[in-house]
Amino acid sequence: MITIHFDGLCYPKNPGGVAAYGYAIYRDGEPIWRGFGSVGEGRGMTNNVAEYEGLKAAVQWLIDEGIEDGIVIKGDSELVIKQMKGEYRISSATSKRYVPVIRRMLEGRDVSFVWVPRKENEEADSLSRMGYESYLRHKNESCKKLAGAARR
Repeated sequence: MITIHFDGLCYPKNPGGVAAYGYAIYRDGEPIWRGFGSVGEGRGMTNNVAEYEGLKAAVQWLIDEGIEDGIVIKGDSELVIKQMKGEYRISSATSKRYVPVIRRMLEGRDVSFVWVPRKENEEADSLSRMGYESYLRHKNESCKKLAGAARR
């Protein structure tokens, strides 16, 4: 059995900050992969975009690795979990963009979605912060390179 924990953040402001995500994947309770990343900054960036991107990235990793085990997907976003389960309406542009795509990615798989409190999602939360910090490091490095090029 595969368990995915995913999380997302939009910092320092939501909406409009840096959207970043993290996820951890376990097989039978043992970690097999951890990932994080960023979506972008500014207009269109929200915590929900980050949450969905984290879930999508985790599912894509399973597909890329050819893993077809049953999957339990855990997250602390009630909105994302309940929309993926079909318990909440899909009305926002964000959910209309992500939910159908992720559902297609999961077609034919034995999948369940479980909401967990934030304290039970700490690893994914920590990984999403790493995604944010990585974004800032790369942004700062790019700015330094541009500043160096401008001085020449």
